[in-house]
Amino acid sequence: MSWIDEISVDDAEGKLEAIYAELLEKRGKVSNILKVHSLNPEAMANHLDLYMSVMFGASGLSRAEREAVAVVVSATNDCAYCVNHHAEALRRYVKDDETLELLMSADGLETLEPRLSNIVRHAEKLTSAPSAMTESDLGELRAVGLSDKDILDLTLVVGYFNFVNCIALGLGVSFSAEELSGYKDE
Repeated sequence: MSWIDEISVDDAEGKLEAIYAELLEKRGKVSNILKVHSLNPEAMANHLDLYMSVMFGASGLSRAEREAVAVVVSATNDCAYCVNHHAEALRRYVKDDETLELLMSADGLETLEPRLSNIVRHAEKLTSAPSAMTESDLGELRAVGLSDKDILDLTLVVGYFNFVNCIALGLGVSFSAEELSGYKDE
């Protein structure tokens, strides 16, 4: 559900119908953040390709770290849709409620274990003050074992979630408890 027209799964034709069918097969449902792209199936397909690359591609960043970045970037941008979606995914990896709450609020990040703390604090700074970034910021990431490829991957995840947060917030994409749960493993 959003503030613009969307084409339902039942009414989809052509490329959109094929994309929806693939999503239903792989994930069991179509998320609202993807349905909002239904008027532009080409953009939806490209969005999905980018998502799969940055969130599931080979990287020195773990899936848990990427989900934590998604949550922190989204919390920094006050995007409840993405915070809730990616906190749900993060729960598969992080079983500590206190850590989840810190990430979901993007507050107290310095108290997390050093590697995760440096990664998510970098993501928060890049989101909230991108022009304040300096080369020395990368030194803190290298100090906890990130390679230059990992730093690139981190930057891509941060950039991707800033992009998606703008879509969700700008188009009023909403979520429900039903939408948040029940996805097949990606």
